[in-house]
Amino acid sequence: MNPVQLLQTCLRSIFRNRMRSLLTSLGIIIGVGSVIVMVALGEGSRRVIENYITDMGTNLLQIIPQRRAARSGQQVFMRANAFTLNDVEKLREESSFAMAISGVTNSSFNVIGSEGHAQVPIMGVEPEFTVARNFRVNAGIFFDYEDLIYRNRVAVLGRTTAANLFGHPENALYQNIRIGREHFTVIGLLETRGASFGGMDQDDIVLVPLDTAMTRLNNSRNINMILMSVVDQRFMTAAQNEARLILAESRGILDPAFADFDILNQAEMIDMAAATSRTLTTLLAAIAGVSLLVGGIGIMNIMLVSVTERTREIGIRMAVGGRRRDILFQFLSESVILSLMGGLLGIGLAFFTSRLLSSMGIPTAINPLIVAGSAMFAAVVGVVFGYYPALKAARLYPIDALRYE
Repeated sequence: MNPVQLLQTCLRSIFRNRMRSLLTSLGIIIGVGSVIVMVALGEGSRRVIENYITDMGTNLLQIIPQRRAARSGQQVFMRANAFTLNDVEKLREESSFAMAISGVTNSSFNVIGSEGHAQVPIMGVEPEFTVARNFRVNAGIFFDYEDLIYRNRVAVLGRTTAANLFGHPENALYQNIRIGREHFTVIGLLETRGASFGGMDQDDIVLVPLDTAMTRLNNSRNINMILMSVVDQRFMTAAQNEARLILAESRGILDPAFADFDILNQAEMIDMAAATSRTLTTLLAAIAGVSLLVGGIGIMNIMLVSVTERTREIGIRMAVGGRRRDILFQFLSESVILSLMGGLLGIGLAFFTSRLLSSMGIPTAINPLIVAGSAMFAAVVGVVFGYYPALKAARLYPIDALRYE
């Protein structure tokens, strides 16, 4: 039997019982669709997490003080050994891989504008902060080192803060705001950034010069964090090790292994997030893949029923010269076609479901390799679970088959 005749015979047999064929393929449809959708959800989540981490800055290192136990009388509390301006300057002067470095202070104040007031995070930063964190000013200007040196009372606002204080963001430019007891002039507005990975509004923020924040607002020499942008992602590990040595020397620590600060590497954060996402995606895909096995068992069951129903047909084919291998290939081909049809319908279902989820704001990203792999796996399921029924059909004796009622 040539391939064209074989295909026509198989399709005729399958479409003779359309509903039974569709229900037989249902397990494969659900299995293939579930695997593709689960992987798409995992891939979409991974990309979102990577984008959030990347939005934090370009090749970013975050250097933060460790919290250590300290005792005051009978009370034990956690104290952080904050950085100083000397630490920041030494790192800026001696680092070989830094593209931008900024000290950062964090505090929260009630900020008053002409149209309202709000409790807003206040960040004291240096001009290089915009490079390190990919912040952009799209109205007005950002403060410079002269503002830093003279501790000028100037501020750059996020769009949410500007809207809360002045009704409309554009109304805030060159207006005065009061932070605590100090009056500041708004000289710039930040480009909209949206929510962060933790769900915080990145546009609800006020940036002021670092020295101004330390002296006029916080009355402290402490710096809560150092941000360092590395010139190239290839040098992230080298920059991290160098920064550890420089800051350990600046803080009088003989062995960098016992440093009282931590350095968070953006590349490591992305790798960790990707590894976690891959593990979860693999687990979900494996659970969904069980449907494929169930679908394969359904195909085997129906093919065994089909062999029983068509025993006389098999006997007639053998009587007129049909070979055992022709019978074997016929039933095996029917099984594979059933499985492949289910796989194709499952792929269509997966694309529809992914588009529906995306329209609801749930990120998905379909991987073409997973689609191709699912189709191939569906074909393999057809071969594996269809082989025994096909072999059973091929081993029937022609005389017994012709006598079967």
